[in-house]
Amino acid sequence: MLIQDIIRKKRDGAALEVQEIEAIVRGIVDQSVSEGQVASFAMATFFRGMARQECASLTRAMKESGTTLQWGALDLPGPVVDKHSSGGVGDKVSLMLAPMLADCGVFVPMISGRGLGHTGGTLDKLDSIPGYQSQPDNERMQAVVKEVGCAIVGQTDDLAPADKRFYAIRDVTATVESVPLITASILSKKLSAGLDSLVMDIKTGSGAFAASREMARELATSIVAVGGELGLPIAALITDMSQILGRTAGNALEVLETVQYLRGDFQDQRLHDVVIALGAELLVLSGVAENREQGAEQMNTALTSGAAAERFARMVTALGGPPDYVDDPQKYMPAATEIIPVYPQTDGVVTAIDVRSVGNAVVELGGGRRLVEDPLDFRVGLESVKALGESVSGSEPLAIIHAANKNSAAVAAERLQRAFSIGGNADPVGPVILERLDA
Repeated sequence: MLIQDIIRKKRDGAALEVQEIEAIVRGIVDQSVSEGQVASFAMATFFRGMARQECASLTRAMKESGTTLQWGALDLPGPVVDKHSSGGVGDKVSLMLAPMLADCGVFVPMISGRGLGHTGGTLDKLDSIPGYQSQPDNERMQAVVKEVGCAIVGQTDDLAPADKRFYAIRDVTATVESVPLITASILSKKLSAGLDSLVMDIKTGSGAFAASREMARELATSIVAVGGELGLPIAALITDMSQILGRTAGNALEVLETVQYLRGDFQDQRLHDVVIALGAELLVLSGVAENREQGAEQMNTALTSGAAAERFARMVTALGGPPDYVDDPQKYMPAATEIIPVYPQTDGVVTAIDVRSVGNAVVELGGGRRLVEDPLDFRVGLESVKALGESVSGSEPLAIIHAANKNSAAVAAERLQRAFSIGGNADPVGPVILERLDA
């Protein structure tokens, strides 16, 4: 069948047959479908959508484009679980959650991605750690999971290879915010990992792909339903992304905040709330905790005892990073050439934040990609970013910029001043956990 006929059919709003979806996916993998055709299919799907059965067929075909990890031979004394986020700014939850879950008795092969659009990627953050091998082969990854309890890594070439190419093309063709494409991308990877259960963090707000609560609910419902249809138990939380998560945005800076959190040096309450809530959901879903209250208690114990920090250190070392990274992360952090505060144009309190614009400021600094092949500057980003309701002034900055040069710092400063709305009074800040959905 002709690929252009399949694209035309979807462009005109018709539902695709299983065989047509499989033809597209085969072509993505073997390169017989060009980048332009992949982009056109993505754009047609973006505008026309997919029925639930189409999305399940796309997910299954993308999963079956590669191999599925098998865990039985490792004789693990606990369930295999994972978490995935729909993407946000400053979202370093995965880095904190995986070692905490591992200490609670579950095993976490966290297959993560790179930056997508204005959001940062977990793998990009880990790549800022010298020597860390974020894309080991499956055998080594599984060995680390068995030894440490967790491994945060990227897709190997044989895990959902169709998604790897499709994901990269969507990133640079303005086709990221599509519920069926996000669903298929996430679940093809997670199903390939051979999981027993999954928890989703679906973000909504100005920094999320799901800018509205309605879209977030649609995405959460789609993922839970398609996962259930394909045999994977899933729970989903809808969380707020009307401000960045934590106080940093940028690869090395977010890893530093992670280490500070795991060591007990610093804790942003909203970020902590998301970590604990997601962990508690997974522990209940996998049968390790009887209820969410017990799951939260187990997660907090893993954190406060220092056991999670030790697990993170072991994971970094097992995947090639420095043995003393958690003890002294700043020794291994590349220093930015320019580190400058950016102040508001008027004194007051933060009443609203265009979080997407904040994320794009990090991209423009060099901490994200405009094109698939763009290199990253791990040094750059933002720290000490103000939250909603906090005071700013000529002596209290909106954020501190880490930049490669004065020009990029000035461009980022101007963007940040536009991104933060300052007023005399701010509305009360709502909870970070907005909704919970499951099958």
